[in-house]
Amino acid sequence: MKPLASLFALTTLALVASGAAAQAQPIIGLITKTETNPFFVKMKEGADAEARKLGAKLLSAAGKTDGDNAGQVTAMENMIAAGAKTILITPSDSKAIVPAIRKARAQGVMVIALDSPTDPREATDALFATNNYKAGELIGQYAKAALGGKPAVIATLDLFPGHPVGAQRHNGFLKGFGLPAPDASSNELGGAKAGVACMADSFGDRAKGQTGMENCLQKNPNINLVYTINEPAAAGAFNALKAAGKEKDVVIVSVDGGCAGVSDVGKGVIAATSQQYPLRMAAMGVAAGVEYAKTGKKVSGYTDTGVTLIAAKALPGVDSKDVKTGMELCWGGK
Repeated sequence: MKPLASLFALTTLALVASGAAAQAQPIIGLITKTETNPFFVKMKEGADAEARKLGAKLLSAAGKTDGDNAGQVTAMENMIAAGAKTILITPSDSKAIVPAIRKARAQGVMVIALDSPTDPREATDALFATNNYKAGELIGQYAKAALGGKPAVIATLDLFPGHPVGAQRHNGFLKGFGLPAPDASSNELGGAKAGVACMADSFGDRAKGQTGMENCLQKNPNINLVYTINEPAAAGAFNALKAAGKEKDVVIVSVDGGCAGVSDVGKGVIAATSQQYPLRMAAMGVAAGVEYAKTGKKVSGYTDTGVTLIAAKALPGVDSKDVKTGMELCWGGK
């Protein structure tokens, strides 16, 4: 039998080792725009899986609604207080969040934007995101081919004014269609100068997308092409068109490429969508956070996480993948 003092010493060493191991575990925070949007649900799944794989502790939070900057700021402060040394964030307000991010970075926290850049982009250490301008270009090119030379009467169901992602997708769509468009650095929507018949803010929401489409049809019943910021807005637009008996006469294009959205492409609700990969964004962010915890090395700059055009019908001159491929890839990466 070992002396009591020896047992006490061994127990103390075990406790110290346990405490050191707990302290060594990287703590990473993930802050999304909302908890309910399927895109951000999938992003959280990707972060959770990568954190488990790499032995990190993941803290997660979200704003109450898209645009809830105060909620995101509070979440960031709480995570830093809990020991997070890396924060992954999809900014609800690209400008308003910047002071909180700068404060976090001044405390040695690495901040990576996922999906949506800040304004200015350099406010974060890095950005892992879809090339949203290219995503817009792809569906613009497809829409042009789908109309087959018919004059376009366009409605756009956008995010909300001033958001970089909303502007880049909208303006990329215009460029892809062959209309005058601001470049990818602009946060202004170029639709008015391009002759778009109706523009409405959907906030990426199905119900608001339906209301926006109803209002656009009242303004111009001859609309035959609809661009939407995402697939929930596209589903809302389709509902409004169906209620008006116009669903077979209008081409709808969108961005996201979630499983539900790709299914809607297969059903004919959406003609084509640009698929992005939130699982990949989140996993890359967690991996970068673990590397920072181990080595002190921060990531920097922009990393393109990929985009693929998914269409029910292949059209000449437009590179796309079919619905089967889209379902295999939906939000999980290549």
